[in-house]
Amino acid sequence: MANDFYATRSTAWWKVAIAMIGSCLSGVTFVSVPGMVGSVEWGYLQMCIGFFLGYLVIAFVLAPLYFRLNVVSVYEYLEKRYGTASHKTGAWFFFLSKMLGASVRLFLMIATLQLLVASPAGIPFWVTVLVVMVLEWLYTVRGGVKAVIGLDILKTVSMLVAVILCIILIGREVGKPDTSLMRVFYFDDVNHPQYFWKQLVGGLFTVVAATGLDQDMMQRTLACKSIRDSQKNLIVSVLLQIVVISLFLFLGVYLYQFAALHGIQAAGDAIFPAVTWSGMLPASGLVAALFIVGLVMAGFPAGGSALTSLTTSFTIDILGGKEDKRTWVHTGMAVLMGVCILVFNAVNSTSVIDAVYRLASYTYGPILGLFAFGLLCKKQVRDAWVPVVAVLAPILCLVLDVNSEAWLNGYHFSYELLLMNAVFTFIGLICLIKRH
Repeated sequence: MANDFYATRSTAWWKVAIAMIGSCLSGVTFVSVPGMVGSVEWGYLQMCIGFFLGYLVIAFVLAPLYFRLNVVSVYEYLEKRYGTASHKTGAWFFFLSKMLGASVRLFLMIATLQLLVASPAGIPFWVTVLVVMVLEWLYTVRGGVKAVIGLDILKTVSMLVAVILCIILIGREVGKPDTSLMRVFYFDDVNHPQYFWKQLVGGLFTVVAATGLDQDMMQRTLACKSIRDSQKNLIVSVLLQIVVISLFLFLGVYLYQFAALHGIQAAGDAIFPAVTWSGMLPASGLVAALFIVGLVMAGFPAGGSALTSLTTSFTIDILGGKEDKRTWVHTGMAVLMGVCILVFNAVNSTSVIDAVYRLASYTYGPILGLFAFGLLCKKQVRDAWVPVVAVLAPILCLVLDVNSEAWLNGYHFSYELLLMNAVFTFIGLICLIKRH
């Protein structure tokens, strides 16, 4: 039972590849990616090119490292390389990153369900949150990693069916797609957040940090039978992810065309729900049902996956592998995630996809810096001071981000802020090198 939460290196690589598509595409993808078309058109594909390069780094640098060290938690590497303080630092930053990121994603799913289903039925938001978190806890507390991979496969198939049918049904009403909404590359303004090289670098380092250095994502790859299988899984899954993301962007074009045709005043995260529930589609009931099924299947497994990885990391990395505490830890993670969702609802911020990546820039940066220094430099550092460096780096990034336009001639940081965070951490570790 205890090992249910850990990868057992026994799963066929193609199953893991399909599961990873579902794990990477959450409710944020389902709602926010189509909504992005109205503001940045198909510019998100620039970041996807960076994703592909990042997966190459994971496949040929990080995955072999994890298999060679035979780790259960990827942050065990930090203890082997630096010491206990670094191990705990990486684990706590992962805890913060995953808890906030997973809560943001679940919040989007729950808020949409609340608006469309629960509120008309008179159900308060906190009750919806409670029901969802209890269901998340029930399905993961027994199934562990195997349940996560199995449901991710079902989630992938459900999302694909939902988005393809929505494209077909809405496309019949709209006709030809509007190519003016399909611009991919932005090379003309270096200060623009969608500038190509910003997006490429941001995508590369975001996926290395948020996938390769993330216990949630890597426990799937560690479930493969061998290094070679894990590499095949990673390359195939990222190629399929780009195809699926393109489908969501294509759907976004149709959604904005349909909204303009019928006078629907909605944009961003609200465009998909507004069109599907407008009642103006010929098969409006079917499209609405597909939207709900796709949204739930996109968001629900992501929450369960996050709970499983948080439990694994907290039990091994922070509690030192105390298996008798695992169920209590799992319950605590579910409660804390529910509280975070309620806080997000109180703040009422729904620019979700940007929020997720901005969070990653600040919380995954120190982890990326720790791993980069460990792999590129063989020097030993003063382990006890590593937590100080890991905390100072995001603070320096925040100061730089707030003042970048004044200090850097109008330059505005985008997701490449993650790289700056890692660089600050790397420089801090250089300062901690032990002198003989």
